Amino acid sequence: MSSFSIKSHRPGVVYTMPHFFILNKGNNSGKPLAVPCTNCFVIQFQSEEEKEQIYWLLYSLWQSKVFYPFLRGSVIPFVVLRDVKSCLLDSLNKVDENPAQFEKAVAALRSLEAMEKQYKQNLLLIANAKRMLFYKYIS
Repeated sequence: MSSFSIKSHRPGVVYTMPHFFILNKGNNSGKPLAVPCTNCFVIQFQSEEEKEQIYWLLYSLWQSKVFYPFLRGSVIPFVVLRDVKSCLLDSLNKVDENPAQFEKAVAALRSLEAMEKQYKQNLLLIANAKRMLFYKYIS
């Protein structure tokens, strides 16, 4: 089982250990982030491997909308640290039961992310081509 520390992020604090951030306000609560924002938690690890494993676990939990039942607040929904910790620990226990299956799912998720990025880039190129086509005839 991995060892990590999760707490509220304070702006201006520099983290030396491997870490990433978790958004805690809005409908995207639970989303792992590479850079901090105003409303986020920081999670620190002993090694880079633990960081990668938990990053992809949290990313898959966020994609699966696991944090939706934990949202509180009437105007701006938010998730509390206790709920994120409990959800993460429950998921880690399930991952520890079958790590090979988890690694296979992470590989598939990375592949899908790469494909999505390529499709977005292709859509931008198509939009630019359309713009240039009309620009050519207008000017």
